[in-house]
Amino acid sequence: MIEWVGRKTIAGYAYLAALATLFTQAVLDLVSPARQGRRETLRVLIRQILFTGVDALPVTSVIALLLGIIIVTQAGTQLPKLGAGGLVGSIIVVTVIRELGPLITAFIVVGRSGTAIATELGNMSVTREVVALRLMGIPISQFVIMPRMVGMVLSMLCLTFYFDVVAVFGGYLVADAQLTIPFSAFVESVTRALSTTDLLMTAIKGFGFGSAVAAVCCYHGLAVRSSYTEVPQQTTRAMINSFVLCLLVDVVVTVPLYL
Repeated sequence: MIEWVGRKTIAGYAYLAALATLFTQAVLDLVSPARQGRRETLRVLIRQILFTGVDALPVTSVIALLLGIIIVTQAGTQLPKLGAGGLVGSIIVVTVIRELGPLITAFIVVGRSGTAIATELGNMSVTREVVALRLMGIPISQFVIMPRMVGMVLSMLCLTFYFDVVAVFGGYLVADAQLTIPFSAFVESVTRALSTTDLLMTAIKGFGFGSAVAAVCCYHGLAVRSSYTEVPQQTTRAMINSFVLCLLVDVVVTVPLYL
């Protein structure tokens, strides 16, 4: 048992170290871009932003709207029974803006874009495109990993704030229809409960989730060696590890700020 725990601990540490190395190299490539190939790098970056951010707006809007409706419905019907009917705005801030907004956005991005990145890089590895790029002297980190990682981080940040706004709007629809709360009173309740720390934490989580998902999916995509059967296996691992790592980042960010 001790041997198994030690082996898993060492493997986990090596895995996190590999992800950190991948992320660090991407940051270095971002701050010191190559003179050649900038147009191709920009093309990949824009394509990643369009796929991860713009194309995800419809599903993000639906999920955020439904989530806001559900939360305010539950809060608006239960809190008055406890004499806390004026805390609807605080419930929205605590549940959506602090926690569920960034986390569910990350899960949407993992399911749509993270798996797509892992599959795309896995197929590139099987067809020897990655080997061909290396033989031509083209840095994989600079032209394959960095633009996808930057595109995912930017998209995650924008989608997280968009999710929060749509969820709050969905909450207002319920508050106006069922609780007859005026728009000005609802906005005042939300803004009174919202603090700069909440916005800062949302941005930090969006950046952390985007970086974690991009690093994990790129790592597992490039981990494919010679068989197409490895592609769905590595994609599944990338998705599961992305979920776990996002929850870990969430704990690391939330606990120091609110304890």
